Amino acid sequence: MPEFERVAGPFSFTEGPVWDGQRVIFTDIPPSRIMAFNPATGTTEVVIENTERSNGLAFDAAGRLHACQDAGRRVVRYESDGSRTAVAETYQGRRLNSPNDLAIDRDGRIWFSDPRYGDNRADMELDHESVYLATPADAAGVAAADATGGDGYRLVRATFDTTRPNGVLLDAAETTLFVAESPRAPEGRRELRAYPIGSDFSLGEPEVLFDFGSHRGVDGMTLAPDGSLLVACGWKLGGPGPRIAVFGPDRTLHAEYPTPANPSNLCFGGPDRRDLFVTGADGTLLRMTGLLDSSGRGPWAQ
Repeated sequence: MPEFERVAGPFSFTEGPVWDGQRVIFTDIPPSRIMAFNPATGTTEVVIENTERSNGLAFDAAGRLHACQDAGRRVVRYESDGSRTAVAETYQGRRLNSPNDLAIDRDGRIWFSDPRYGDNRADMELDHESVYLATPADAAGVAAADATGGDGYRLVRATFDTTRPNGVLLDAAETTLFVAESPRAPEGRRELRAYPIGSDFSLGEPEVLFDFGSHRGVDGMTLAPDGSLLVACGWKLGGPGPRIAVFGPDRTLHAEYPTPANPSNLCFGGPDRRDLFVTGADGTLLRMTGLLDSSGRGPWAQ
C-alpha cells in the first residue's frame, strides 16, 4: 500500500491545498497565511499574509486565486497587483457565518459553504448554515438573485437542508455538486452528499453516498482523472480512524488510506499530477508519491 511522507510543516492547522502548475498552495489557518510548497526544491514559503484565517482555496479558469475567509466572513479573489476583491460577504443584508470551502466552474460561478464551527456563535447574523452560489455578472445564471456581492456577483442560497456544510466539489461534467454535511460529532448527521445541478443552477434532492454515523465525516475533497472522489475524513476517536476514502465513478467506496492525523483537505499535484497532497489538523503537508499510474488511474481501479 502506498504510504504518506511529510514534506512540509508542522505549522498550525493546514487546509485548502491547490496545485498551481508548479507548487502546492495551501492555507495555515491560525496565523492567517497562505503557503507554497515546491516539490522541485522541497522548500516551503509564505506567499500571502494577513488572510483573515483563510481556509479553502480555488483557482478560477483565468488562474486567479480565491479564498474563503473564516474570520473575514467573506469569499475573496486575489488580484495580480496583490489587492483583494470581496465577491461574497452578505446575504439578504446579513453577514455570512464563516465561509469554509469553495468550487469554481468553467464560467466562474462560485459554489461555497458557509458553516460556523467552534463555540463562538454569538455574532452570527444568519439563522442557517448553507451552501451558496455566486454568479459573475457576465455569466449565465439564475434569473433572480437574493443578494449582490462585490464585482457584481449575484448570490443565491443553494441548500436548505444543511446544518454544517463543509467541503464542496463539482464533478468533471459540472452537473453534480458534492457536499460534506459535517456537523460536530456526535450531534447531527455526517453525510457525503451528491446534489444534482439543474439547468437553472438550483440543486435537486441529494443522494447520500455515505453515512459516517457518530464519527467524524468529510472535510475536503478532490477528484481523480477517472472521476473517482477522494475525501478527507475520520478521526482517532473511533471508527476506521483518520483516512482518505476513495469513492469510484460508481459512487461506492473502493479504497481507504490511513493518515497519521485528522486530514483536512487534499489535491493532486507534482509531475503529471500523479502525487496526492494532504493537509491536516497536525499542521503538516503530506505527500503520497505516484498514487496514480501513467494513465491517471489509481490502484483502486486496477
